[in-house]
Amino acid sequence: MLRQTIANTSRALRSTARAGAQRQLARPQFIQSPIAAAARTVAPRARWYSAEAEKKEAETKNGEEKAAEETEEAKLKKQLEAKEAEVRDWKDKYLRSVADFRNLQDRTAREMKAARDFAIQKFAKDLVDSVDNFDRALTMVPEEKLKSEEKSAHLQDLVNLYEGLKMTENILLETLKKHGLERFDPHGLPFNPNEHEATFMTPMQDKEHNTVFHTQQKGFKLNGRILRPAKVGVVKNK
Repeated sequence: MLRQTIANTSRALRSTARAGAQRQLARPQFIQSPIAAAARTVAPRARWYSAEAEKKEAETKNGEEKAAEETEEAKLKKQLEAKEAEVRDWKDKYLRSVADFRNLQDRTAREMKAARDFAIQKFAKDLVDSVDNFDRALTMVPEEKLKSEEKSAHLQDLVNLYEGLKMTENILLETLKKHGLERFDPHGLPFNPNEHEATFMTPMQDKEHNTVFHTQQKGFKLNGRILRPAKVGVVKNK
């Protein structure tokens, strides 16, 4: 029994050995050549060089793109500065135009007002002579006759005529004043060469120096502007 078991085990071992040898003979044997070995040795190094080149190429490309972006940004910045300068220039022109237009409006308004205010200047100059005639006629009537208590018929007629002329003069002056024409009498005021015309000067101890003590002809103003200066006598104590 023991002998049979040992025999079976030996046969099994031999069968296994023969099957292994047959499989080894059936498998193709590849011999590694030196070139293939070298290629496998060089392959990792080639892949390293390729990665380095790709990295440098990528860096160069990134640098070019960055330079292009910077160039484009500088170009846009320059264009923006040019547009801002143009905007400032147009704004300055606009403000100047507005200022010129407003000045033109103001000047035109002043000219229109002056034309309206002094349109009757020539007519007013001719009219003041008639007003002067009223004043001369009234000053020719002696004051004592107007204040006399006993009035004859002729004297009463004179008083009535005086009062009628005085009333007419007042109405005429009020009408002229509505249109800007005013009469002024500088008697007792300091002499003003812009409004007065000194026809003579004389010393007077009881009056202040450079004072108007006599009005020879009253003056007229048209809307505040001297139309005719008053002719006066002036005190000169110096």
